[in-house]
Amino acid sequence: MNAPLESQSGLQDSTKSGEWRPVPPANSVADSAEEALYEVRRKIYPRSTTGAFSSWRVWLIVITQVIYYGMPWLQWNDRQAVLFDLGARKFYIFGLVLWPQDVIYLAVLLVISAFALFLFTAIAGRLFCGYACPQTVYTEMFMWIERRVEGDRIARIRLDGDPWSVRKLRLKATKHSLWVLIALWTGFTFIGYFAPIRELGADILHFEIGPWQAFWMLFYAFATWGNAGFMREQVCKYMCPYARFQSVMVDRDTYVVTYDVGRGEPRGSRSRKVDHREQGLGDCVNCSICVQVCPTGIDIREGLQYECIGCGACIDACNQVMDKMAYPRGLIRYTSENAMRQGLSTSEARKRLIRPRTIIYSVLWLAVVAGFVGSLAMRDPLKVDIIRDRGALGREVEGRWIENVYRLQLINTTEAPMQFRVSAQSDELSGLVVEYDHAAEVLSPTSNRLLPIRVRVPIDDGKQGTYKINVTVTAEAEGRGASQIKQSTSFIVPRNL
Repeated sequence: MNAPLESQSGLQDSTKSGEWRPVPPANSVADSAEEALYEVRRKIYPRSTTGAFSSWRVWLIVITQVIYYGMPWLQWNDRQAVLFDLGARKFYIFGLVLWPQDVIYLAVLLVISAFALFLFTAIAGRLFCGYACPQTVYTEMFMWIERRVEGDRIARIRLDGDPWSVRKLRLKATKHSLWVLIALWTGFTFIGYFAPIRELGADILHFEIGPWQAFWMLFYAFATWGNAGFMREQVCKYMCPYARFQSVMVDRDTYVVTYDVGRGEPRGSRSRKVDHREQGLGDCVNCSICVQVCPTGIDIREGLQYECIGCGACIDACNQVMDKMAYPRGLIRYTSENAMRQGLSTSEARKRLIRPRTIIYSVLWLAVVAGFVGSLAMRDPLKVDIIRDRGALGREVEGRWIENVYRLQLINTTEAPMQFRVSAQSDELSGLVVEYDHAAEVLSPTSNRLLPIRVRVPIDDGKQGTYKINVTVTAEAEGRGASQIKQSTSFIVPRNL
């Protein structure tokens, strides 16, 4: 197997890869490049396979789609459990309500995802791509329908090569009808995360859906149908940035799908009745089934390539061939380059997964996750912002008060009513009085309000100047303890009073 950083070009150096594939001459490289340009349009017909990795892939597809399609239908506190209400600028995630002021949590969540990507890639390559990436998931779903309607690999190749007939038209129409239904349901579910899905469904049934909702639903459905039905591996090869920068996150101890060159070469066909070792052959029978089952159409025997999504389909297929030939399994397997070259056992290779790179990624990831969870747990349910009324910096009232006017923006992030009261303190001014509409001392659930307040000080206690004061809002929601927020502002005593 070639080193991850060296294999991105698809060319192996004989001095670095066990003398099994020499570097081709310059004209061969040019021919290969020209051939690759033509292969961009070559349709791939993946062959179906069964095995441990195929079963894992099916189960993860089921789990991810149950979560995706089912989540918008869950209810929580008489509302949709997960709803990103862009119009009201509120994100509901079960019992958590996030406001625009909480955008920092989105940034931290992106950092957590990035560190998780680095960690999992350093351990086992493109696991996300092979098992949970939406492109892979929907491609697998569409290919499953394709196999059920048109047949397996050979049947599909023959069907595409046959001239148009009633049978071919019927099969193609059936396949695309099922694809479109899944795509539309996927687009409908996607919009259901941003608009109440039950109301959205009723609007669609009564043809009352809004133009923007209809546009995004159809756009997402079209993208699903096009990417999973037609572009497929082209997205992984040419559009996905992860395929391009994965090489900087893996090293020689990363677990990747690997072909055992020393055991498999030289490859060649043979009878099961003869001793292939006496004929000078390796265990690879050169059946090319590993290529036929690959969803991106690569030959894993040529070394690690950036197009490999780590799905393990070639492992399942090769193991079946090895069983038929009565050879040991694992000619293609998940292992590291160092394990392959140095002949390490499985336990020795797994021990090398714990190394400085993965330890650093793990520590950073756990630290950020702990900070994220702790911040959410200690998040104050009340948010306060104070704004000075710029139209009246300071004024005399009733001949005995100096008054400044402010506006408090109060946000109740809980789903329970909140009682509050406002007070003011200062180390430089005595006798501060806060006046506001006390009848409005209740904040409705998940609501915000601008509350005008007037802060007064006796005219004899204030000398001309600007003073720092603290406005304190104390609030208590049902089922929660008291919350107290302090905001600093300035109090102006004008001249010539």
